[in-house]
Amino acid sequence: MKSNALWQISISTSADAEEAVADLAQGLFGLTPAIYHGEETMTTMVSLFSPRKILMASRRLKFLAAGLKNIQRCGLAIGAGTISVKKIKRERWAESWKKHFKPIEISPALLIKPSWSKRRPRKHQAMVVLDPGLSFGTGQHPTTEFCLKQLVTARRPDARQSFLDIGTGSGILAIAAAKLGYRPVDAFDSDPEAVRVARFNAERNGVLGKIHLARRDLKHWPGGSSPQCDVICANLIFELLMSERDRIVGHLKKGGRLVLAGILEAQFASVQKHYQATGLRLNVVETEREWKSGEFAVRS
Repeated sequence: MKSNALWQISISTSADAEEAVADLAQGLFGLTPAIYHGEETMTTMVSLFSPRKILMASRRLKFLAAGLKNIQRCGLAIGAGTISVKKIKRERWAESWKKHFKPIEISPALLIKPSWSKRRPRKHQAMVVLDPGLSFGTGQHPTTEFCLKQLVTARRPDARQSFLDIGTGSGILAIAAAKLGYRPVDAFDSDPEAVRVARFNAERNGVLGKIHLARRDLKHWPGGSSPQCDVICANLIFELLMSERDRIVGHLKKGGRLVLAGILEAQFASVQKHYQATGLRLNVVETEREWKSGEFAVRS
C-alpha cells in the first residue's frame, strides 16, 4: 500500500545562491528540486521530496551541509543556509508543484507541458505532457532543455532518423523524439524505477509502441549490440561520459549527431578533448548557469 506521506528536505537560502544550492541538492540526492520564493520574507527555499525515509540518511545531510559551506567559500551569499526535514502529505506536494511547474516551449516545433495546463500547442507543434515526479526530469533543467533543442534542430522531416536515449530518466527525450517523428527510438536506463516511469509517460503520450525501452547498464552494454543511430543523447554524469566514451561513440552512425549533457562547465574541456580524440568535432555548445553541454558530429 502506497504511503500518503512524503519526506521533505528544505534549504533556506538567497535568490543569488538558489541555482547553486539546487544543483548541489540534486547531485547529492538524485531528485529534482522545487524552488519557492517568499516575497514577504525575501528568502528562497530549495526543497526535495521523497517517499523513502532513506533520503534522510545523516551521511547525505552532512555532505549537504559541507556543500553549502563550500558554496559560501566560493563567494556566494547563501543566506541562512539552514536545513530542515519534515513529513508532509502527498496532496500538499502535488498542489505546490502546480504553482511552480509551467509549460516550456522548446521551439515552435515542440512544447512540454504538465497535464493540468490548458496551454494548447501551435499548429504542427509536437506536444509532450509530463507531470513532475519525485526523482526524474521534466525539461526544467538546462541540460535536458539543451538535449530537447538539439532534437528539434537535428530533425529532418523528409528523412528517416533513428534516436538513442542513454539514461532516459522520465523518458522525456525519447517521447519528444517519437513525437517529432524519429524512427526507431531506443531508450534505456540502469534504474528499474526510471524505466517504469518512462513507460508510464510514453503510454500517457500515446507513443509507447514507438519506443523500445529497456533496463540496461551502460557499463555492461556490449559494443555493436544494436544498430548505429542518427542522433544519440547521453545526459549522464561526467565519470560515465569519460569511462564509456567508446561504447557511446560506437553506436553513432556516420554523419550522425551526438549530444552530451550533464557536464559542469569546469569539466567540459576534458569531455570535449576526450571525444574529439575519436574524430568528432564540436558543432554546438551552450552554457547555462554552471552547466555546459555540446553537440558533436564526425569531422568531414
